[in-house]
Parts: sequence; structure tokens; C-alpha cells
Amino acid sequence: MTLSPNDIDDLTHTAIQAARLGGAILQDYAQKGFTIESKGESINLVTEADLQSEKAIIQSIRTTFPEHQILSEEQGLQDIPQHPIKWIIDPLDGTVNFAHGFPMYNVSIGVEYEGTCIIGAIYDPTRNELFLGQRGRGATLNGTPIHVSATPTLVKALLVTGFAYDIHTATDNNLKEFSAFAIRAGGMRRTGTAAIDLCYIACGRLDGFWELQLKPWDTAAGKVIVEEAGGKITDYAGKPYSIYGSTVLATNGHIHSEMIEVLREIRSA
Repeated sequence: MTLSPNDIDDLTHTAIQAARLGGAILQDYAQKGFTIESKGESINLVTEADLQSEKAIIQSIRTTFPEHQILSEEQGLQDIPQHPIKWIIDPLDGTVNFAHGFPMYNVSIGVEYEGTCIIGAIYDPTRNELFLGQRGRGATLNGTPIHVSATPTLVKALLVTGFAYDIHTATDNNLKEFSAFAIRAGGMRRTGTAAIDLCYIACGRLDGFWELQLKPWDTAAGKVIVEEAGGKITDYAGKPYSIYGSTVLATNGHIHSEMIEVLREIRSA
């Protein structure tokens, strides 16, 4: 199976449509209220909004592409025959933010073709910002091309990171890395949503991002957007990044080697 430019256009249109649909559902629940549950004994939350957004997104995709595979945060991998195209969906990235009324959350939809992420659509309904990346076609924010920053060194960089839900019990919990970068970088932020972190790297609002233990739906869309905006994304060792891997480092490219050195120093100590 080979994808034509028209195929890419159709996939992109559906991804955008589904992302906006999911975002509208999130905003509706944000206004009218919702129930919240914990996943097991952890601080990992799920809300009515997650579930209804995911249901609507999957239905939207299925209407146009019933044969495609779908991997989503709450439902997992759909039990259907293998297909070269896989949709990777986070119906609400930033659930803890959403549950607290903190306006930093989004819908993230990635499209993988034969194991390579080729399309990423991330929609932030609180700011009406749609980030889009298409392999070989560049990245945009609300239709306007975006590019990573030109910040040349780590000491001048604004970094962002996140922490896994098992931070209270895990020994590898990113706190050592956070402390190391906090005293080496120009500034540090924590948004609570990896998808937005990657988008902000892509459009130059932030310069570098690292995190542990992310899932495929956290980065499938953002990976395309960062790369198409001229950024660099690898694992902590500088090897090609897989959305199924355990570590991610995304930067404007200029500070990438400096960040790898800090990670190597801290994690080998």
C-alpha cells in the first residue's frame, strides 16, 4: 500500500476534524461539569470527558476509515485486523489539569503509516490553537508555518518537563534531572501535558523538553510536529526516538547535545 498526496490530504482532514470534535466535547464538559475517577490506586485520573471525547473521535475516524487500526489511551488497541495505518489518540492530554479547571489540556491525534508517524494534529480548545505536522510538508499553527527557536545555548534556554504518575514511589522519577537542568538552563516550566510541550518546542515558545515513561499517544502527534518544524527529537542517548520507547528528548536542535550531556552525567552518577 502506497499513500498518494490525496490520501495524505484525506487523513489530515479527518485528523483535524476529529481533534476539533474532541476539543468541543472537552469544553462542553468543562462548562457543565463531570465525574472523576482514579485508575487503580494511582493519581492517574480519568473523567467523563476523556471517555466521551475518545468515543466521538473513534467514531469519527471509523466513519471514514473503518479498516484502520486505532490505539487510544482509554480503550487501548482496537481488536481488528492489522493495517499499515494506525491512528494513535489521546482524547484528553492533561487530565489532571482539566480536572482542576487549569486551562492547559488538548486532544492529540497521530497517524502512523507502516511504523512511521506521518501526521500529527494537536488541538488546544482553551486557546483555539491547532498544531499540525505532515511528514515532508512542514508544521503549522492555525494554518501559519511554525519553526523552532534559534536559542543557541542551554544557559539561555527555556526548558519544560513532566513527571510520571508513579513519582511518589519510583526511584527513577526525573527529580535529579529536573534539579540539574534547573541550575543550568535559563528557565524551567511544567505544563502537565507532553503534547503541548512538544508543540511549544515546535513553535519556539520553549527550547527543550525531556521526560520519562510516556506512552505512544503522548508523543505520536507531537513527534511529527517537532520534526517538521525543524526540531530534533531522540531518546536520552541521542538515538532515533520511538514513540514506544521509555525516554524522549526534544529540542530546537541547537541545545540538543548539551542536554544529552547533562542527562548522561546525571543518570550515570
